[in-house]
Amino acid sequence: MSVMPLAIRRTGLVTSVGLSAPAACAAIRAKLTNPSETRFIDSHGEWIMAHQVPLAQPWRGLTKLVKMAALAIDEALDEVPREEWADIPLLLCMAEPDRPGRMDGLDDRLFTEIQEALGVRFRAQSAVVAHGRVSVAVALLKARALVHEQGVARVLIAATDSLLTWPTLGHYERESRLLVPGNSNGFMPGEGAGALLVSRPAGADELLVTGLGFGVEKAHLTSDEPLRADGLSQAVKAALADAGVQMHDMDFRITDLSGEQYYFKEAALALSRTLRQRKEEFDLWHPAECTGESGAVAGVSILALADAACRKRYTKGPAIVAHMGNDAGQRAALTLHWRGR
Repeated sequence: MSVMPLAIRRTGLVTSVGLSAPAACAAIRAKLTNPSETRFIDSHGEWIMAHQVPLAQPWRGLTKLVKMAALAIDEALDEVPREEWADIPLLLCMAEPDRPGRMDGLDDRLFTEIQEALGVRFRAQSAVVAHGRVSVAVALLKARALVHEQGVARVLIAATDSLLTWPTLGHYERESRLLVPGNSNGFMPGEGAGALLVSRPAGADELLVTGLGFGVEKAHLTSDEPLRADGLSQAVKAALADAGVQMHDMDFRITDLSGEQYYFKEAALALSRTLRQRKEEFDLWHPAECTGESGAVAGVSILALADAACRKRYTKGPAIVAHMGNDAGQRAALTLHWRGR
């Protein structure tokens, strides 16, 4: 195990299938899904379907990102007295700068407006982590340094994202990447928010982040190079080495896969390059099949689902490997371990 593990203390999750972590994770376990028509049509005149978060009012744009994030953070900090919130740094995960259709001013405005919505100013070590689907892994690396090297007691990691704007949907529709009639090799767009409160391990019944690894895939989605899963394999191997374990020690996988064949092929190739002992089964969970492709929120969904599954005792075992990746080639992997009583 890593000499610097992090424990997941509390989670918060806002998705199209549930507005809290228990509700969303129960829906994902039951494989429920809730797509609905958006306000946009594709090039064939069909309504684009998406996983939309049903809030009390029809907020859109930056306002909805803030409202969803505030809900998730409130849930993750539910057991922390409000007067202590200012002592907690917030690492805010969001879409990468080159994501098609990314809102202008997101880096400058989102953090400030979330603080205003919550009525709090988070600790000075707070930061924006704009790395899309690998944001949570990058934030965990930062949180590990804050907790183990700077003595910060607790760190809040939050993510909020949405692909449901026309500049974003229009780009992916033109690239034939959306799941629409006539194209099964695509994803259904989504939105949501999530939050994780992490700290040093404290005892039993807690999910530990034991290893972190990163890589870069040169044969990314839009590349002409042959896919060998070099980047993802590198990330997985680094996470396993960080935790001091081997792939055959892990019990199952949770990933950010959302429907595109490229990423399923990459996951299969990476497994073949990292698993050196035969296993009878090695399940692959992908919560995006229920919540849609939600960008930076994917990592929080993975960890919230892993935490809920371990607490409810419906996992394949205590050791989990998770991985995620961006279209531009950034790859990240985590090893998780449930420490029970």
